[in-house]
Amino acid sequence: MTSPTILVTGATGRTGGAVAELLLDRGARVRALVRARDGRSERLRRRGADIVVGDLFDATSVSEALRGVRRAYFVPPWHAHMLDSAAAFASAARESDLESLVWLTQWLANPVSPSPTTRQHHLVDQILWTLPDVAKTCLNPGYFADSYLQTINFAAHLGLFPSPTGSSSNAPPSNQDIARVAVTALTDPNRHAGRTYRPTGPELLDAAQMAAVIGHVLDRPVRHIDLPVWMFLRAAKLSGVSPIELLNIGHYFAEHRRGTFAIGAPTDDVATLTGTPAEPFAVTAARYAAMPFAARTPALVARTILRFLRIGITPTPNAERQARALQLPQLAHPALSIDSPDWQHRHAQPEPQTT
Repeated sequence: MTSPTILVTGATGRTGGAVAELLLDRGARVRALVRARDGRSERLRRRGADIVVGDLFDATSVSEALRGVRRAYFVPPWHAHMLDSAAAFASAARESDLESLVWLTQWLANPVSPSPTTRQHHLVDQILWTLPDVAKTCLNPGYFADSYLQTINFAAHLGLFPSPTGSSSNAPPSNQDIARVAVTALTDPNRHAGRTYRPTGPELLDAAQMAAVIGHVLDRPVRHIDLPVWMFLRAAKLSGVSPIELLNIGHYFAEHRRGTFAIGAPTDDVATLTGTPAEPFAVTAARYAAMPFAARTPALVARTILRFLRIGITPTPNAERQARALQLPQLAHPALSIDSPDWQHRHAQPEPQTT
């Protein structure tokens, strides 16, 4: 029997790329939906993936990508109008032969969040759960290990781990573990239909503990600096973080400091579904420490010092101004997920969704 073709959206991104690579490792037939051909898509093509250049906001384009596809992994893009992509995907899926779907949402997903992206994630979930005759599985991770390790160059070059998370804890999942859970569900969709899984790392860590782990990996002392959020946003802007991400991450740090990501963590979803324990933070950190941007060369050290000094003269991103510029609605009475009774009820006692 011919194995089904699996569509992976965001196939050159962090979790989408990991899902595509792991499926190819297992000999699956992969169709990778990408925005443009580049080195990452070429790597997937050489490994045997069918590369389709398309627009996730165009239902016609998505329909072409879904032609002949039975299973799909959908990653909503980091975009001011993320909801449009989910509507386009759902519209195309209803007209296709899609039999199973796995998608990525947010642990924070909440209809009254001050974060526009978090509100949209909630609505994306509602749209996708209503797809008829499709085995649906939702992945609901918290703050990724990848997100903390974007600043590992500061640790490598300056011995600093900047993170505006105070003493709050998280059990951050790796992209690879999220991908392994996704591939498990894609491989046996009926078994996982109607389920929501929360991949996490194996233990709760605060930022000081993460700094110690990173220091051990780098073989140098590293200390946590609890930066003010405004200063972290300046650094993120200097690093090229997109306006929509800058608009949201301040709210995520507010949730983090309140302990939202520690609720119910860690889970055993990674081990239970994949048969392999979740990846320790040290393993993920070692992978990032081996990347070129963390190498301890004089040029990179000088560049990191210069970037650190430029934080002081960089304007702080204005969230309200960004929201107006992106024409995003603002709620009269927003509430963090940790302050939402409905969110607390749903996450304290998670229940399977109906198919």
